[in-house]
Amino acid sequence: MEEKKKTLGVQGLLATTAVAVLWLSSLAVSTEQTNQKELRFGVKGEFKILQVADMHYADGKTTPCKDVLPSQMAGCSDLNTTAFLNRMILAEKPDLIVFTGDNIYAHDATDAASSLDAAFAPAISSGIPWAAVLGNHDQESALSREGVMKHIVTLNNTLSQVNPPGADALDGFGNYNLEVHGFEGSGFENKSVLNLYFLDSGDYSTVHAISGYGWIKPSQQVWFERTSVELQRAYMSEPEAQEAPAPGLVYFHIPVPEYASVNSSNYTGVNQDGISSPRVNSGFFTTMVEAGDVKAVFTGHDHLNDFCGEYTGIQLCYGGGFGYHAYGKAGWSRRARVVVATLQKTDEGSWGPLMSIKTWKRLDDENLTTIDVQVLWSNGTTGLEVRSGLRRRAKGLRV
Repeated sequence: MEEKKKTLGVQGLLATTAVAVLWLSSLAVSTEQTNQKELRFGVKGEFKILQVADMHYADGKTTPCKDVLPSQMAGCSDLNTTAFLNRMILAEKPDLIVFTGDNIYAHDATDAASSLDAAFAPAISSGIPWAAVLGNHDQESALSREGVMKHIVTLNNTLSQVNPPGADALDGFGNYNLEVHGFEGSGFENKSVLNLYFLDSGDYSTVHAISGYGWIKPSQQVWFERTSVELQRAYMSEPEAQEAPAPGLVYFHIPVPEYASVNSSNYTGVNQDGISSPRVNSGFFTTMVEAGDVKAVFTGHDHLNDFCGEYTGIQLCYGGGFGYHAYGKAGWSRRARVVVATLQKTDEGSWGPLMSIKTWKRLDDENLTTIDVQVLWSNGTTGLEVRSGLRRRAKGLRV
């Protein structure tokens, strides 16, 4: 099990923000999804996302399981991970599958590209759109982080991107956003009513004086903020102008330090692993709070944690360990997180904006047992304060 790192406040590491702003000021933020399958709410007014965290896939049948009961050990391998993913896809029939890093355990993979192909094979064969970000173990083989992401984007049915077009100076690989449009034929069919953000949280610190895990850098935060502003502006403009921004969900691998601030009396699930965040608090949680649209964050990394808890208006969630070659706890089932966003029904019987976001987990047991159903967000708040904040931030970022 990886050593748990204590988060330290480090001042001055955001000094490069000004450089990032200057670079991003020349980058036209586009909210259009080019060359991508359009994501849209269906006839039932729902959009379902399956989160798969920490598969740690290696070489398939020859790769043994870790931390399972003695009775499970014989014949247990990466193929158990594949079987679990297939079962989840068949049971939940998600509209999107999101892989939140450590998709492969590259150190044990004979060929990283082949391992990636095998790890994502159930998603590819299902025909369901899927997206992925990187963890801290995906690149520990012949492929660099850039190489891993470049391979992922070549696979069938993926909506993953290496980075946004024109963002050559953006830190990391796998920073992008996806829009989920309203029900076709409704007044929201051309609006994104749910926004999904994906970021590369890095692997390990590249700063000599700082050990431990990597963090989300200033250039990524500026990209996120500008993207959020543009999406909010589009949603809060005619036609069907809204008073509050469309809800946003954020996916990355390594939890931000604020996960440690979620009070145990205020979360659903368990924290058995501690919080393995970077030693540096780069301020990304504050950036998300200030953006005003983020309702929940979903990470992996700490396999024995599966809680969701609210902190400063944002739900901080773990997916729970999914893969059988990842460390775990014998007798504690591998698991996956499901999120369902539901639209409001209009007086005319059609579908309007988002009404609620709900989540639960499924265990890899005989019955794929459902546990910990909870509402992450519901539409019952005014958007006046958010609108005011949007105007201030848009003015500050205008080029």
